[in-house]
Amino acid sequence: MSKFDKLLARLLAQPADFTWDELVRLLRALGFEEQAAGKTGGSRRAFAHASNGVIIRLHKPHPGDLLKQYQLKQLIEQLNLT
Repeated sequence: MSKFDKLLARLLAQPADFTWDELVRLLRALGFEEQAAGKTGGSRRAFAHASNGVIIRLHKPHPGDLLKQYQLKQLIEQLNLT
């Protein structure tokens, strides 16, 4: 099982400790690129897929880096992984 497969399986398990960095690695592996908005980008982040035009918008968690359960569920739905 590859690192990508393990990360994808971890997302599908919807753990309480899924981090922002794991999300970014997963989305990059799926062909998404983070869209920069302004100097810092703020807490609202967008990831766009170049070939199919899908855009995923999420709030970057702060002060911690753990994603909320509703964010994981939305991400799974948006990626059609259900």
